[in-house]
Amino acid sequence: MTLTTATVTQWQRNFEDKIAALKANENYQKLLAMPPLKRWATIAGLFLLSQLIVFGFLYIVFGRIVVIGFFASILAGLATGVGALPALFFKDISKNLFNSMLGAAAGVMLAATAFSLLVPGLNYGNQIWPGQGIYIISAGMLIGALFLHYADRQLPHVHFNSISDAHLNSLKKVWLFIIAITIHNFPEGMSVGVSFGSGDMKNGIVLAIAIALQNIPEGLAVALPLVGLGYNKWRAVGIATLTGLVEPVGGLLGITMVTVFEPVLPIAMGFAAGAMLFVISEEIIPETHSDGRSRYATFALMIGFIIMMVLDNMLG
Repeated sequence: MTLTTATVTQWQRNFEDKIAALKANENYQKLLAMPPLKRWATIAGLFLLSQLIVFGFLYIVFGRIVVIGFFASILAGLATGVGALPALFFKDISKNLFNSMLGAAAGVMLAATAFSLLVPGLNYGNQIWPGQGIYIISAGMLIGALFLHYADRQLPHVHFNSISDAHLNSLKKVWLFIIAITIHNFPEGMSVGVSFGSGDMKNGIVLAIAIALQNIPEGLAVALPLVGLGYNKWRAVGIATLTGLVEPVGGLLGITMVTVFEPVLPIAMGFAAGAMLFVISEEIIPETHSDGRSRYATFALMIGFIIMMVLDNMLG
C-alpha cells in the first residue's frame, strides 16, 4: 500500500510523543539532575558499554572483518553530521558552492561504484560462475535500481531538486525530504558492508571514504532547511546525523549477508552499484543542473571522480 503524507505526519507525532515520554521517564530525570560532568561521564560510559557489547558480539560470531566494516559504515554515516555543522553558523550558502559540493559527491560516488563495486564484482562473479560474471552483476544492478525505484514510489518524499529553492518552505516537506535522504543512505551503507564482506580491505576503505565524502553535502542539505524553519541549530545537526546512521544498519546487513552466503557477493555488489547509480542519476545530478547548465558542478564532478580514482590507485 502506498503511504501518504498523513502517515508521515503521524510518524512525526509518534516520534515526538516518544521523546516526551522519554523526558518524563524517572531514570531520565535522575540523569538530568546529575552535575554536568557526572551526567556526561555517565552517558559516555553507557555508550561505550553498549558499543563494547555490540562489537564484541560481532567479533565472536563473524570475525574481525565484520567489526571493521561495521565501524567504517558508522564513520561514513557520521559524516552526514559533520556536513551539517556549517548550519550552526549559516542559514544559507551560495548556490554555486552547493552545486559544486553535490557535483563532487556525484563524481566520488561514480568512481567508487566503478572501481570498488563493479570491477571487483565482475572478478568475484567470474570466480564463482566462470564466464557469467558480467550477467550476474548486471542482474544485481537492475535489482538495486528497481529496489530504489520501488522505495521511491512507495514512500512519500520530495526530491533533491527541492532542497535549495523556495518550494521547500514547510515543515512537512522538509521531513519528506529527510525520509528521501534516509532511504538513499541504506544502500550506501550496504555497499560499504558488501565491500568489507568480500574480504578486500582496500575496496572497503575506499568505498567508506567515498560514502563519507558524499554524505557531507547531504548533511548540509538536511540541516539548512530545518534551521531556516526555526529549528534549534544543534537539533537540526542532530537530525541530519540521524539520517546518516541508517547506513550502519545497511552496512551490517551487507557484510553479514555476503560473509555467511559467499555466492551472494557479486549479486550484492551489483545491487549496491545499481542503487548508487540510481541515486546519482535520479537525485544528485538533476539537482546540480536544476537552474540550467552548471559548469561548476560539471568540473566538480570530474575532480571528485579523479580524486577517488587516485585514492583507489594509491591504496591499491
